[in-house]
Amino acid sequence: MTKIGKRLKKAYENLDAVAAYSLEEAVKIIKTRATAKFDETVEIALNLNIDTRKADQSLRGMIQLPNGTGKTLRVAVFAKDEKAKEALAAGADFVGTDDLADKVQKGEIAFDRCIATPDMMLVVGKLGKVLGPKGLMPNPKLGTVTPNVAEAVKAAKGGQIEYRAEKAGIVHGGVGKVSFTEKALVENIKMFVEVINKARPSGIKGAYLKKISLSSTMGPSVRVDLADFAS
Repeated sequence: MTKIGKRLKKAYENLDAVAAYSLEEAVKIIKTRATAKFDETVEIALNLNIDTRKADQSLRGMIQLPNGTGKTLRVAVFAKDEKAKEALAAGADFVGTDDLADKVQKGEIAFDRCIATPDMMLVVGKLGKVLGPKGLMPNPKLGTVTPNVAEAVKAAKGGQIEYRAEKAGIVHGGVGKVSFTEKALVENIKMFVEVINKARPSGIKGAYLKKISLSSTMGPSVRVDLADFAS
C-alpha cells in the first residue's frame, strides 16, 4: 500500500476529495497547496467518453496555450539551406540534416520537439525507431512536418503543447506553473478544454467530458465542476 507523506497529508487537509469546485476555486486551491521547493507544474486531466480502440476516436493534436507553459522547450529542426537559416532565426536550438540524424542515432537527443521540412523526411524516416518511442517523430498532422519551419519553431517556443488520449480515454497535459497568476492559469485551462471539446469525435453519444481534475506536481488533485465548461 502506498504511504502518503506528511507534506501531502497536510496539502489534503480540509479538502473535500469528492466535491467539484469552480475553475477559479480549483486554481486557487492548487496554487495555495503547492508547497514544494520548486516551481511546480499545474497539470490537467480530462476523462473522456471515448473508445481509443476506434480509429476515429484516437485523439491527438496540438494546443497553443495563450500564456505559455512556463517551460523552455528545446527544439530540433531537420532542414537545409534557407529553411535551416529560417529555423535558426526563429530560435531553434538544433538545426541540421545528416549530421543531426547521426547524433540522434547515437542517442544524443537533447531536445523536446522535433520539426522537419517535407524534403527531409527521407532522412528523418530512418530515425523512427529512436524518435517514435519518445513521441518525438515529426508528424504532418501535428504540424511538425512543414515547410513553414519558422512558424513551427515559434509556436513550440511560445507555449504549444501536444495532447494524446490514453487507452482509458484520459487526456492530460501541463497548463502552466504555480507561479503563474490565477488569471493566466484559468485562461490556459479554458483553452485546453476548448480545443479538446472541438476535437470531439462525431460518433460520440451522450456526455463527452466525464471528469476534469487539476493538480500540481507534488500537490493534491482537485476536481473541477463541469458546469464551468458547459457550451
